Amino acid sequence: MKINSLNKVNKVKMDMEGAKDTYKQIPISKNDGTPTFSFRVFTIEPKGHTPYHTHPFEHVNYIIEGNGTVVTAEGKEHPVKKGDFALILPDEKHQYRNKSASKSLIIICAVPKEYE
Repeated sequence: MKINSLNKVNKVKMDMEGAKDTYKQIPISKNDGTPTFSFRVFTIEPKGHTPYHTHPFEHVNYIIEGNGTVVTAEGKEHPVKKGDFALILPDEKHQYRNKSASKSLIIICAVPKEYE
């Protein structure tokens, strides 16, 4: 068993091309012995966003704070808010955007441990 407090996990600014004012924490990963999933937490600062990207695996996101949008391959924006879940399928192009001028958008992201 492992119990980890998010406020004790290193917060690293994302350096991926296309990311703006986004930070990643990894409270549970393959390094902890998880058999299937790694859990990441992304903090997207006001007016920030993740890269507009795809990857070959699904992931599940849960919004724990704030609100924003998920942009799809068609450029359509889907609103998300605290308490929402989002399933992103393999190879589905997407981007999270924080539309707020003052509050962070904080997302839990579960991915297969092989992709962390």
